[in-house]
Amino acid sequence: MTRRSLLLGIAGAAIVAVTGGWVASRQGAQQTGFVAPALAEDAATLPDIVLGQDSAPITVIEYASYTCPHCAHFHDDVFIPLKRDYIDTGKVKFIHREVYFDKFGLWAGLIAQCGGAPKYYAVSGMLYATQKDWIGDGKEATIGANLRKIGLKAGLSKEQIETCLNDQDRAKALVATYQKNAGADEITGTPSLVIDGVKHSNMTYAELKAILDAKL
Repeated sequence: MTRRSLLLGIAGAAIVAVTGGWVASRQGAQQTGFVAPALAEDAATLPDIVLGQDSAPITVIEYASYTCPHCAHFHDDVFIPLKRDYIDTGKVKFIHREVYFDKFGLWAGLIAQCGGAPKYYAVSGMLYATQKDWIGDGKEATIGANLRKIGLKAGLSKEQIETCLNDQDRAKALVATYQKNAGADEITGTPSLVIDGVKHSNMTYAELKAILDAKL
């Protein structure tokens, strides 16, 4: 994603923060429109979901969007070997922070976080790995149905999925968290990394490995 796209996303996040209730309303033929929840300055924010050991000597934060093709490539080509070589071995503590450019990315975020921290990285991985498939023809009904299928495949019940997709407070909190974190770290594109407080743009695994090895 470009700098302009991300800045527009931050400025207009309240507009794209559509609720899952609109997703649910797409079950029938009638379109009811969607609600863009207004965000108060003191809107609740959510804690990071950490992957790896808290005692790991290096912290890597990734900012990424579920609808960003570069982020899907990063997951396949960089995150998977990063997890194998550094996260699972206790060298890196990893944090994935969601960025919302559009309503579909937010819907995906509601599904990713529906099962809580224990399921989060498994579901987010499924979303990146099957990005082209669940986006499909790009229509709201198609994407809503495909995200529900991913939720079911991840072991969520139909009731859980509908509850999560209709949770306006959660949608507001997700957008507020995105705005706060991305603004504080001055994120201007995805995927972006923050390694021990230092911001980096997208990179190959070899480039990331060189940075991590130098720190270790």
